[in-house]
Amino acid sequence: MPDPGPPLRVLAVDDHPVYLRGLVATLEDAVGVELCGTALTAAAAREAVSREQPDVVLLDLNLPDGNGVEVTRALRADGWPGAVVILTMYEDEVALRAALEAGARGYLVKGADQDEIVGALWAVAHGGMVVGPQLAERLADMLTGATTVPRVAGLSGRETEILGLIVRGRTNQQIARDLVVSDKTVRNHITNIFAKLGVTDRDQARARARELGLRDRLDPRWP
Repeated sequence: MPDPGPPLRVLAVDDHPVYLRGLVATLEDAVGVELCGTALTAAAAREAVSREQPDVVLLDLNLPDGNGVEVTRALRADGWPGAVVILTMYEDEVALRAALEAGARGYLVKGADQDEIVGALWAVAHGGMVVGPQLAERLADMLTGATTVPRVAGLSGRETEILGLIVRGRTNQQIARDLVVSDKTVRNHITNIFAKLGVTDRDQARARARELGLRDRLDPRWP
């Protein structure tokens, strides 16, 4: 029987303990995979990578002290040679593009099963690139240079427009005046935007927009 070689050493990073426990169980049950550590924050992730030198980091996009794109970029700057697979709740190509440009080799939407996760880990460890099926078509458009308007976390065109105005510091009344709609309509749109982005206030919405690179991607006039 051929020697299967050393196990694939994986670091799992997620700030939700319940989800992290699920990842741990998935990795510990996978043949040929060794879970070399876990982390709950961006800072802890960088420390663990430096200490453990994993082959692959399975990395949550949103962390309490940063995000997966920033961590990926920092690991690349540190000279770490391994691969990153981003895990996220967001099915939008803006976040996908940001992750790949930072140096991630994989991008999976949470809910992926064990076979999909483990298969992605092995693929990126051997130089491949893996994107979940929810974003495969958008990745193909990106690679072929197809021009599409980024769909942000399921936002409609009007919701994306209002998010842009929020980032520019407009109040509800100013947005209503700019778009010639009622204050109630604006409030309803903002409620939907916050729900889709997983945020609770304007500051968090601006942070999420900047995290996804919306200032540069959707409207370079944004401050």
